[in-house]
Amino acid sequence: MYGSQLRRQVRAEKKKTRVVIFTFLLLLILYLITSMVFGENGLLKYLKLKQKKAEMLSYIKTLQQENTKLKEEVSQLRSDPFYIEKRAREELNLSRPDEYIFFFDDGSGRP
Repeated sequence: MYGSQLRRQVRAEKKKTRVVIFTFLLLLILYLITSMVFGENGLLKYLKLKQKKAEMLSYIKTLQQENTKLKEEVSQLRSDPFYIEKRAREELNLSRPDEYIFFFDDGSGRP
């Protein structure tokens, strides 16, 4: 009789130990998953940084295209006298001595 009671007590203790270990492991796994998703270096932060990287790469590409256009313009300004004349006529409203420039009011307030 004493042996069967002891066995039941041992089984009950083992069951309690398993429940405690299972609970501890479950809580540990939940903590790790939560940390991986919402933590300082978690999945959400990674996704935000990935999106920011894509935006920055797009911005860099735009700036590189603009830079290329400006380099071409500088090259033309240094070497092409016809381009220089065209720019002077358009931006500075310059003309040759025998030419007249007419400005029409289109309602925008600009000449």
